[in-house]
Amino acid sequence: MELKKALGMALRRARKSKQLSQEDLTGVSSQTYLSMLEGGAKWPTLEKLDAIASAMGVHPLTILADCYLLSDESLTLDELFSRIRTELSQREAPPKSAAQSSA
Repeated sequence: MELKKALGMALRRARKSKQLSQEDLTGVSSQTYLSMLEGGAKWPTLEKLDAIASAMGVHPLTILADCYLLSDESLTLDELFSRIRTELSQREAPPKSAAQSSA
């Protein structure tokens, strides 16, 4: 499944799991735009995805993880999280800020 369609399906699944209608989310986005997102016709910015996820009461990574699981049916949740855990543990540690260094 292509990513736009998978993201749309993930958004719809998250919304329905919280028993919300598209109308319930009109404070962060129009019903038309939400419908286009859920139909895979549009791709949201990260800021918009964060706002929609927040309004639904879910973490944006939940929606993104579901999107990637939908787009690759052979991928399991455990495999995805294992890969993410490994990749995050291999990144460079961020530099300490002056406030952290003096603490």
